[in-house]
Amino acid sequence: MNEMNDTDLFSVLASDLEQLPLIKINGRVVQVVGLVAESQGPDVRVGDLCRISFRDDSHGLDAEVVGFRGDRVLLMPLGDLREVGPGCDVISTDRPLGVPVGNGLLGRILNGLGEPLDDKGPLVATDFYPLHADPPHPLRRQMVEHPLSVGVKVIDGLLTLGTGQRIGIFAGSGVGKSTLLGMMARYTTADVNVISLVGERGREVREFIERDLGEEGLKRSVIVIATSDQPPLIRLKAALTATAVAEFFRDDGKNVLLMMDSVTRVARAQREIGLAIGEPPATRGYTPSVFEFLPQLLERAGAGEYGSITGVYTVLVEGDDMNEPVADTVRGVLDGHIVLSRRIAARNFYPSVSVLESVSRVMPAIVSPEHLTAAGRVRDLLATYAESEDLINIGAYKTGANPRVDWSLKHLDAVREFLAQKVEESSSFENTVAQLVSLAPGI
Repeated sequence: MNEMNDTDLFSVLASDLEQLPLIKINGRVVQVVGLVAESQGPDVRVGDLCRISFRDDSHGLDAEVVGFRGDRVLLMPLGDLREVGPGCDVISTDRPLGVPVGNGLLGRILNGLGEPLDDKGPLVATDFYPLHADPPHPLRRQMVEHPLSVGVKVIDGLLTLGTGQRIGIFAGSGVGKSTLLGMMARYTTADVNVISLVGERGREVREFIERDLGEEGLKRSVIVIATSDQPPLIRLKAALTATAVAEFFRDDGKNVLLMMDSVTRVARAQREIGLAIGEPPATRGYTPSVFEFLPQLLERAGAGEYGSITGVYTVLVEGDDMNEPVADTVRGVLDGHIVLSRRIAARNFYPSVSVLESVSRVMPAIVSPEHLTAAGRVRDLLATYAESEDLINIGAYKTGANPRVDWSLKHLDAVREFLAQKVEESSSFENTVAQLVSLAPGI
């Protein structure tokens, strides 16, 4: 056997050294302030997932790296900070957060991190999707060319949604927003529903699932829940988890209806995180990162190369102010908006959609000329009546004073009958269009 020369020996030793497991250097918690734990080390990047080990070694707590301050790592825990103290080990997992995905998610209810909440056993997943992803390439997106029925006459008829469109539902509290979402989820022709309930009251979650969505709606839905009592990072992750699940079904070639209730609470969670790590408040107390994050989230929906995500995002407007910062930002990104009116809801008229304040920007390109003309006639009638409504209500208007007002009064009841719809009542797209077109000549 020939003796190994020095060069060969060095090569062998170097190769063996590369195979040895590396020693990971952990960090240690040095301070906890508010929502943030600060640690000395480890070597991580923003978005990495870490594990904070408690001193009794009984269990630990996951945390995400949200920033740095000098040589310290800022960690936002995905749970309660009460057992975290100085000296707790911080171990990097060398990966960002992700969510297990697969067709086995249909009919399941998940928490904000994609873990099962419904006591139906472990998830049957076939893949793993990152929570943060880039939107589809703008030149590779399919065009929005086909309508997507949601079974609600006022939307299908006057504010038609397109497959791959993104639209906002702007509403104050208590005007029928959750009920409308439940109707859309039950009656839509989309292949899959992905519903994200962010910052909801715990009581309302079960009510939405059992009363508004129903058993049939749940069978083809994936629900992601983060209630108002949970940490802001989990509320934020619920929106990202739902979007990642929707992206899986879209990449599988399906048409997905993604409903998020509400974007405002997602923005508030991002604001809490930003303030906790030292961001300065900017517009009405919202930090700059909020207005950077919202377009990144909303642009992930839409048509892809194969399937599509039709996004429906609710926006809570404070004091019914449609121009508050989050509402204004979201409206500028989306492809239309549906406004729910407290004044209409007060008349016990549902869905309480204010047709004149709402618009679907893709509707002219996806419906027939007859449909578009009929919808325009209904809008014209509602606008004419609205201009003289105050005079009519106080009895100051006399019949014959204005032929157009007389025309609107003559046909108003027929239009209102078309727009009103009970929760348990479904209307197919073809039936809605037929009713609308038959109504227009009379108008």
